[in-house]
Amino acid sequence: MQSHPVKRVVSGALAAASVIAVVTVAQPTATAIASPIPALQTPPDSGSDALAKYRDLAAQAEKANEDLLKAQDDQSARQKDLDKADGDTANAHNLAGEAAANEKKYKVDVDRFANASFLSGVQMNKLSALLAGTSTQEFLDRSSALDQIASEKAAALEKLSGAVKQAQDAEKLAADAAQRATAARDAAAKLTEDIKAKQKTLKDQIDELKRTEPALSQGDRKLQKDTGGDIPNVKAPGPQAQQAIDAALGKLGKPYVWGATGPDSFDCSGLMQWAYRQAGISLPRSSREQSTFGTAVSRSQLQPGDLVFYYSPVSHVGMYIGDGKMVHAPTSGDVVKISPLQSQYVGARRVS
Repeated sequence: MQSHPVKRVVSGALAAASVIAVVTVAQPTATAIASPIPALQTPPDSGSDALAKYRDLAAQAEKANEDLLKAQDDQSARQKDLDKADGDTANAHNLAGEAAANEKKYKVDVDRFANASFLSGVQMNKLSALLAGTSTQEFLDRSSALDQIASEKAAALEKLSGAVKQAQDAEKLAADAAQRATAARDAAAKLTEDIKAKQKTLKDQIDELKRTEPALSQGDRKLQKDTGGDIPNVKAPGPQAQQAIDAALGKLGKPYVWGATGPDSFDCSGLMQWAYRQAGISLPRSSREQSTFGTAVSRSQLQPGDLVFYYSPVSHVGMYIGDGKMVHAPTSGDVVKISPLQSQYVGARRVS
């Protein structure tokens, strides 16, 4: 604890600054082994040439639809980035304002410390303290006071410098982040418009084909509505996968509709998202985003509940149910059904 003489010297030094000339200061992967999986297959009966053409056009439209969903996912993510960056910018401006107030406050303190370098015409340093003192104790008191003044002055300068730099850095980072997010958002918006235009072109082609629908045979129509058989008794390796499988199989026969996420119609990724939502798991919206969710699984280790993906880039997804089969929403004109794993298979992910 400092002595009373030291306190008196410090107080006197700072008070004297008001009458002394101013001195300027610069500033979990599952381990169960799956049973062998049959070779990839195509549907045993592909129907007429008209149905094959229809499905080909529908598959192209599905890819455009999934591309659109992916772009919307990207746009949403970029918007979140932008919102965060805007918040960071606002916070940085607040910090800059606080720093300016602190600068003003600390400037007064720093000036007082600077002015205290001289006291009643006597330079306040260790030598002057020795010469001006009348005793050893007075010299020690004055020296201690000088040390305290120097320490407090350095602390004030450090706080001022740190606060200003922190605010400047934060504002620059936030501005950069906002600029990047804005650019990304604009790019995603442009991509969305491009995909919408492409999807419209393909939809027009499908609409033209639908106008010739009367030419489809009864066999073609039956194939489109075929659900792939009765609901099988599927045993999943875990409760969440079981819930998702049961949910998806419970929708056999529901129609495929562009952009639909249930509960009465679905597109391919919409079915997967809805089914796993019933199990308490939130999947991304598009098949392409879903293909990066969870853990990659080799084909030899597939288990019921795993998501299986098709085409490169990914534009279709189904849910594996064992025995080389999946449940999925195939494409426009079709219904939710059970099918063999098909060609264009590119990988799988385990999400529960």
